[in-house]
Amino acid sequence: MKPQLNDSKEKFEFLLTKINARKTSVFSNLTSNLVFLSFLVLFGVNVAFAQETPEGDSYKAFTAGAHLKNMHLWHGFVVHSGAMIATNLEFNSRNKKFTFGLWGGASFSGTDVTNKQTGENISANYKEFSIYTLYRFSDKFFIEAVTHNNYTGVEERGDVLHYWSYDKTQGYNFVDINFGYNITPNTLLYFATIVGGGSGDYEVQADGSLKDSWTHYFEVKSKVWQKDDSSLSLFAGGAWSFITDKTFYTKDAGNLINVGATFSKNLNIGNYNLPVDVTAMWNPEQEKTVLQIDFTLF
Repeated sequence: MKPQLNDSKEKFEFLLTKINARKTSVFSNLTSNLVFLSFLVLFGVNVAFAQETPEGDSYKAFTAGAHLKNMHLWHGFVVHSGAMIATNLEFNSRNKKFTFGLWGGASFSGTDVTNKQTGENISANYKEFSIYTLYRFSDKFFIEAVTHNNYTGVEERGDVLHYWSYDKTQGYNFVDINFGYNITPNTLLYFATIVGGGSGDYEVQADGSLKDSWTHYFEVKSKVWQKDDSSLSLFAGGAWSFITDKTFYTKDAGNLINVGATFSKNLNIGNYNLPVDVTAMWNPEQEKTVLQIDFTLF
C-alpha cells in the first residue's frame, strides 16, 4: 500500500528520496559494470600476451641487443674514447615498417670533468639513454626521429640532472630527424637535421642571444666488396648550416667530418656466431683518426 502524502513538502521529500535511491542504484550498477569491463580488458590483454606464438609464425614483437666496443663513434665524433657496452630494446610491428626503441650506452672507464663550483677534475663514466622511432615506407626509404640523451658528467660538473630537459645551455639533450634512402641495395644516402638547438647546436650572437643552427648532416655509405661472410664498406659525411657559420659538428663553417671504411665479418666460435665490425674513421675538421672494433654480442 502506497503512503498517503498530506502536503507538498512531504511529497517533495518523498520524491527526493526515491531519486537519490535510484541514482545510488544506477551508480552502483555502473561502477560494477566498469569494474567488470576493466577486468575483462585486463584479462584479455594478459591472455593475448601469454599465448604462445602459433607454430610456423616467426614474428617477434620485442627484441634486445648488446654491443661491446673499444670506443664509441657517431657522425665523426669520438663520443667516448674508452671501452663501453651498448644495449637496445626494440618493438617492431608485424609488417616490419614501424620500430620504437631504447638505446643505452655505459663505459667501463671514466673521463675527466671539471666541477664548476670547485674547479676540481672529477672522473665521470660515459652514460647515455636515447629513444628512437623509425618508419619504413619501403625497402628503400625510411624516416627516423631520435632524442639523444648523453648525460655523462652532468652531476659531476655541478649541474642538476633533468632527464627530459632540452635547455640549450645544459648541453646533453637534442633531437635528430633522419632520412635514409637506398639508391642501390649496397648504397645508402643518409640525411639528418638537429632541431631545437639542443646540446650546443646554436651560435652566440653579438648581443648575447642564441641563434639555432639547425645543423644538417649528410652521409653516403656503400658496400664496395664482399666475399663469403666478409665485406668492406666506404663512407663519407659532412655537416653544414644554412643559418649560422658554426654548426653542431664544426667550429667555423660546414666541413667534411666523417670519412672512413668499415670491415665486417662473422666469427664462428663453435655454434656461436659473433658479428664483428672494424671501422677506421678520419675527421678532417678535428684532425682525428681512430680505429673502432664493435662486437655484436646478440
